[in-house]
Amino acid sequence: MKLLRYGPKGDEKPGLLDPEGRVRDLSGYIPDVESAYLGKESLARLKSLDWRALPAPAAAPVRLAPVVADTGKFICVGLNYSDHAAESGMAVPVEPVLFMKATSAIAGANDAVVLPRDSVKSDWEVELGVVIGTRARYVEEADALDYVAGYCVVNDVSEREYQLERGGQWDKGKGCDTFGPVGPWLVTADEVPDPQDLDLWLEVNGRRYQQGSTRTMVFTVAQLVSYISRFMTLHPGDIISTGTPPGVGLGQKPDPVYLRAGDVMRLGITGLGEQRQTVHAWNAELLDA
Repeated sequence: MKLLRYGPKGDEKPGLLDPEGRVRDLSGYIPDVESAYLGKESLARLKSLDWRALPAPAAAPVRLAPVVADTGKFICVGLNYSDHAAESGMAVPVEPVLFMKATSAIAGANDAVVLPRDSVKSDWEVELGVVIGTRARYVEEADALDYVAGYCVVNDVSEREYQLERGGQWDKGKGCDTFGPVGPWLVTADEVPDPQDLDLWLEVNGRRYQQGSTRTMVFTVAQLVSYISRFMTLHPGDIISTGTPPGVGLGQKPDPVYLRAGDVMRLGITGLGEQRQTVHAWNAELLDA
């Protein structure tokens, strides 16, 4: 099942993508795609619905919103692909490197990416997103995937100067507004039999920069869910972004390549859909639209 949210900011509706590729409205069954409806029983009830009987919007939705309405934590894993660590000039970690993206960074899959003021080194990162469905605290690795509601595409947009050259931790380069597109939909875990066998890719202006596979992750999804649950309780709706394969702008040779206004990013993961974002210079009106 592919759950989604559609509509303008502040007026989103819950929906699903039917097998024919059309959006169906779930407003008659749930108020939104939110934490209270991500548990196994709730998802099973939604999956049992006859999608043919669900209403479809009169016109194709103009906007696909972030896939979860009330994400409480947006947790990221750094350097989780050894070849990306190498291109970044950093050692492969012996334990997962964790940092946070602000929830205010969350955006729809095709929303504008707005560069912060004075940005000079904004970069892209296609990543597998893991959405928690059941509260997880000190869970065993063998059971960890049972706590996952589903998966989605994440673009972990990153301002490298803020991240690496301005002191402190990575958060300030990761949490800028619009720097966390998620979606286009949440693919429930039953449709992803092996999260360690997914291909990821990203293009900028039609050029393929990233091409990788979750098979090469240093720490698997199960390992990450178990590990993170030792340090904080994971709640339904929390998103874990699991790291990026090589090919980011920072790692381009002989010179890094960074995002500029007018650039177009397109990215996707096998079975989880695609995103497309146009990059804009700082514009507060775009953030508030």
